[in-house]
Amino acid sequence: MSTYLINHLRIPGGVPNEYGLRYLEQVEATVAPYGGKWLAQGDPDAVEGAWPGSVVLMEFPDRDAARAWYESPEYQEILPLRINNAISDLVLIDSLPQGFTVAGFAGEVRTLIASSQG
Repeated sequence: MSTYLINHLRIPGGVPNEYGLRYLEQVEATVAPYGGKWLAQGDPDAVEGAWPGSVVLMEFPDRDAARAWYESPEYQEILPLRINNAISDLVLIDSLPQGFTVAGFAGEVRTLIASSQG
């Protein structure tokens, strides 16, 4: 099951500084051994609410691979280049199982509610 990394990224001044550029130049090499790939990057079109900054969307083969990349010595070495020069909210989320539907999810919630009240 794929795992996605979502980074809500804000770069002070809107343009990466020298350290941010160094991070960008090195990060791809740290991701490749873990099967990670970029799916989207840039400024989103917020159709509801506000989203100051950019978004980065990456895919990994699974959560273990995503965590292994994030915790790898190679990534940890360059991580300060990003965290000291940008503001990020970084999350990992797994893809949905085959056959998932929102209506089915609502049904599961209703069943849980009913069983807790019974």
